[in-house]
Amino acid sequence: MSLTTLKSLFAYKAWANAELFELLGSLAPEQHADTLRGCVRTLNHIYVVDRIFRAHLAGEPRPFDATNTREIPTLHRLRGDVEATDAWYVDYVGGVAEPALAESLAFTFTDGDAGRMSREEMLLHVVTHGGYHRGNVGQLLKAASLAPPRDLYTKYLHASEPARRAP
Repeated sequence: MSLTTLKSLFAYKAWANAELFELLGSLAPEQHADTLRGCVRTLNHIYVVDRIFRAHLAGEPRPFDATNTREIPTLHRLRGDVEATDAWYVDYVGGVAEPALAESLAFTFTDGDAGRMSREEMLLHVVTHGGYHRGNVGQLLKAASLAPPRDLYTKYLHASEPARRAP
């Protein structure tokens, strides 16, 4: 995969997260408490996994020992954490050298099993994992009769580059 595509995918991820947090922030907490709790719990899982793989990529200690936290953060706090992590990934793919993407890194999963992935595989995991679970959040919203944002790469591409709509 090209660096250009990776940059686009991480910009899309940040855009999709921002749209979703904007919608969740507009919901009345007293009216949608259970839905919000499920959404925040799922989004926190995405954030924790993003941070774990960020640590693997940066050669830092793993910041979490599980793929979610016991305490559910507030929506506001989680939004800030996710925005900062999305910005880190956008900066990372903006500065990584293409040959480094093939570098294989050893790490330990939260369950104690050994793992090895290339930097590119880790980045693709972060993008696909986030998309999968944003879809779970969309299903929670639909179950509560709320319309989730249209989390589509094609929508992002055309919103971020309006000239793509020209004939």
